[in-house]
Amino acid sequence: MDSNKRPETMARIQTKEQADAFIAEQVAAVREQVGGGKVLLALSGGVDSSVVAALLIKAIGKQLICVHVNHGLMRKGESEQVIEVFREGLDANLVYVDASERFLSKLEGVCEPEKKRKIIGNEFIVVFDEEASKLTDVRFLAQGTIYPDILESDGVKAHHNVGGLPEDMAMELVEPVKLLYKDEVRVVGKALGLPASMVDRQPFPGPGLGVRCLGAINRDRLHALREADAILREEFDNCGLASKVWQYFIAVPDFKSVGVKDGKRYEGWPAIIRAVNTVDAMTATIEEIPYDVLHRITDRITHEVDGINRVLLDLTPKPIGTIEWE
Repeated sequence: MDSNKRPETMARIQTKEQADAFIAEQVAAVREQVGGGKVLLALSGGVDSSVVAALLIKAIGKQLICVHVNHGLMRKGESEQVIEVFREGLDANLVYVDASERFLSKLEGVCEPEKKRKIIGNEFIVVFDEEASKLTDVRFLAQGTIYPDILESDGVKAHHNVGGLPEDMAMELVEPVKLLYKDEVRVVGKALGLPASMVDRQPFPGPGLGVRCLGAINRDRLHALREADAILREEFDNCGLASKVWQYFIAVPDFKSVGVKDGKRYEGWPAIIRAVNTVDAMTATIEEIPYDVLHRITDRITHEVDGINRVLLDLTPKPIGTIEWE
């Protein structure tokens, strides 16, 4: 049977009892696969990698080496939060790698979305190979691949967990949640005892802001995107939408429009708000945002973020639009 295909008889994980049974099964499978070896995990701090980290810590403890790579495409304050939560809160064996300049240099001038994903995915593997070379007995690479990643890698988009792996990769993959949908991963995370703030956190793509800074990545536009996204998240927290919306973010395209600032002509990029609700990430509906909230977000972004002079709202469900723009 194809190990990347979910069995038709596999029940949806919805209860703690089902999650506990899944955890016990995967703990045994990981121990059998890994033995006494060491495992590297790409720990972004998102839901999927966090749940995999907790599961592997339960299975193999300090044999797991969590590697957080700052690729320069993280949200504002995100790498700092990962270090605080995992190194200080969960006592994880965490290695922090600041590779932001390295990633951004490789992405310079690259416009095509799939090419950007492949570059980011391949560079992740190179970084992990380098980290592995500093250690002994590291033969395994753990990833937070989930089932929609596998399904969508066939004809929709290449995923860094699926389509970005080089054929000559030296490490064997460990992917304990690859047959689960996002809602199931959250149930498993709660059963593992992870805090709600981590398990219920909105998804963040592996390529990060690289697929939200549309087209070729410009550092000034990337900075503007990061700041605008932080404002959106802060305002959603303030008005209570953060707990009601599955995923919300800003995308900034590579074109400008004319505007007026301080009585003078001002060209800037548009910031596009995307806010969707979904259960399994295969379909998504649009969340209705109150106009007073939209006006407040627009006012803050256009006044506080240099380089952005318009705010737009994406009203496209999935299908026909994917959740991410790229």
